[in-house]
Amino acid sequence: MSPTPSDSRSAQPVSLGWVFRSPSRVVAFGLGSGLLRPAPGTWGTALGWLLWVAVVSRLPDAGIAAVLLLSFAYGCWACHRVGRELGRPDDGAMVWDEIVAFWLVLWLIPEQLGVQALAFVIFRFFDIVKPPPVRYFDRRLKNGLGVMWDDILAAAYSLLVLAILVRLEIL
Repeated sequence: MSPTPSDSRSAQPVSLGWVFRSPSRVVAFGLGSGLLRPAPGTWGTALGWLLWVAVVSRLPDAGIAAVLLLSFAYGCWACHRVGRELGRPDDGAMVWDEIVAFWLVLWLIPEQLGVQALAFVIFRFFDIVKPPPVRYFDRRLKNGLGVMWDDILAAAYSLLVLAILVRLEIL
């Protein structure tokens, strides 16, 4: 785990202990998964998948919708607050955005393990590459909503690709 923030310009040290001193940090850093290196977004997405299987997927659809909406809203607030604490509005170690966005993808795709694994790869691709308008929002919205929103757009791209694969009977 990294003892310092991903951008060394900040004087604020980031450690697991620092993360677990505040509920907003615990959420923003994905229970500490955002401190794992390399590729904290991938680790956060993997945690999201694990939480989906263990908890979220067991809820009825109305419950999942409520969890998604509440997690998105709280994530906007938590990521904004933690970004201000760090002096970086969208620190790469904040991974709650990947978690919530991947839950959306998992909710709307077939439940087979192979489809979920493909969805993981496709989601990570769009989250990393940031095709338009994902990159536009990633660069322009510098607050909690901006942190969360670009990943929802990456999820939308992922869902579109997966829907096409289902329609073409590839999945």
